Amino acid sequence: MNILVVGSVNMDLVVRIPRIPRPGETVLGGTFETFPGGKGANQAVAAARLGARVSMIGCVGEDAYGMELRSTLAGEGIDVTHISVHPKSPTGVALIQVDAQGQNNIVVASGANFSLTGEDVERAMEAIGVVDALVMPLETPIEAIYAAARVASRQGARVILNPAPARALDRDLIELVDVLVPNEYEAAQMTGIPLKSAADTLRAADELLSLEPGNLLVTMGSRGVLLFEGKDRQGRLIPAHPVEAVDTTAAGDCFVGALAVGICEGRSLMAAAEFASSAAAVSVTRSGAQPSLPSREDIKRFMRDRSQTQ
Repeated sequence: MNILVVGSVNMDLVVRIPRIPRPGETVLGGTFETFPGGKGANQAVAAARLGARVSMIGCVGEDAYGMELRSTLAGEGIDVTHISVHPKSPTGVALIQVDAQGQNNIVVASGANFSLTGEDVERAMEAIGVVDALVMPLETPIEAIYAAARVASRQGARVILNPAPARALDRDLIELVDVLVPNEYEAAQMTGIPLKSAADTLRAADELLSLEPGNLLVTMGSRGVLLFEGKDRQGRLIPAHPVEAVDTTAAGDCFVGALAVGICEGRSLMAAAEFASSAAAVSVTRSGAQPSLPSREDIKRFMRDRSQTQ
């Protein structure tokens, strides 16, 4: 299975703290660590560790972080030929706070990620050739997202769009998407519907479905995933696995990468989402973005252990 990721490559700068500070407040923290990250890179690594042949299109700076990140991705078996090095922009960084419950907040300085152009993407995709699936978050310029979706759609590849960070998207892009995967907060931001109840989540999902993606998955953290397949607007709930979370930073990226693998393996969308939910459950029990992403054996072990304790 061949998966292409068009997306961001960042270095994550992570501070662990007892709780997320309020505006104007200083909280003395614990450990500080750096981890390879970026939503695009995380999704690429998630898919590669589950056995996919992965290529990535992106951009880093001509600096130490950029060289390290390209090397790390290559070490995961990912084709980094089309991760270009921009001489005038720094590599992207994410400033991440993680509290005692494993919850986080994230601020991203995009840097070189926003040097990626639609022309860059088209040239790279022509060189890469036909793939089974295209995976994209929204941490690169929208023109690059449009270009990738158009080419992949013409090729017959499955287009999986993770609209994170959230922004309003035009129907002509959404119509090219086979699987749209926002979390519930992104769904709310995209539709302008505040989330105060489960009914609000369903209203936001219905609004997104009116833009006619092929399918919609709304991830809701510990409350599971809502699956809307094809024209079905009722939705089905895929429960989350209860685990003790250590760090939720890359859980959504893990879900998206594993979902792409499941789809490319020929699983039904429901089965692919259940597989992705298991992968994400494993990821939140570990620290860091890419270090938390599981192998297939990790997922098998997790499911085996769960079956023995139930």
